[in-house]
Amino acid sequence: MNSVQLIPLLIVGLTGSVHCIGMCGGIVGALSSKMTTPNKTVIPIVAVAPAHTLSKVLAYNAGRIGSYMMAGALAGGLASWAQALSALVGLQLGLYWLANLMLVALGLYLMNVWQGVTLLERGGRVLWQLAQPIMMPMMKSLMPTVHLHQAFLLGALWGWLPCGMVYSVLLTAMFSGSAADGALVMLAFGLGTLPMLVGLGLVGDRLQRTLQRRPVRWVCGLLVLAFGLLGLYRAIGGLTPHWMSNLCLTPQH
Repeated sequence: MNSVQLIPLLIVGLTGSVHCIGMCGGIVGALSSKMTTPNKTVIPIVAVAPAHTLSKVLAYNAGRIGSYMMAGALAGGLASWAQALSALVGLQLGLYWLANLMLVALGLYLMNVWQGVTLLERGGRVLWQLAQPIMMPMMKSLMPTVHLHQAFLLGALWGWLPCGMVYSVLLTAMFSGSAADGALVMLAFGLGTLPMLVGLGLVGDRLQRTLQRRPVRWVCGLLVLAFGLLGLYRAIGGLTPHWMSNLCLTPQH
């Protein structure tokens, strides 16, 4: 998987990071305050924070993205393992179709045309109800964060919370067909969320307003949608021409 193929996932992370404020904004804000429990309504102000606070915010996000990559590797590895055990000739093509269909769905989501990806979040909340009795005490034990390793561990735990955007990209990681590509997909998405969550105090307010503008969301959504449609067009033609594999999200053979 090359860098061009990861562009739509980076865009999804950047544009979808407005959604991340509700999920992660409070916990990042808690890193620069004396709160002992996460509060989803707090907006982090890191531009005026001391260096050690910014270090904690970065450590938190490193843990969060690390969890994304681990989940992506597990999902992609699972698909690769199933493919290796299966004698179905069409499985590779099926993964290819699903990966690009998910890009289409994400593009429509960014354009506010179709909110189908939020259904994944509802399913994730069921799993979260089972994990919450274990996860929440662990997260509260790390608050307030004093050391960098606490912020990193907190981010690593927070990365597993139910989120429709994350689950949607995680499915794309699964359809990528390998553990390495699955991790790269989630890395690109995670890096896309960084400007909003790390720089919120500096340019985040302006960035948030910009990303919420209808023309911006449509341009970003159309770009992601175009990548998906291009991949589907290539699938219809039997995955030819091969030069298009440099642009399309293509699982490994």
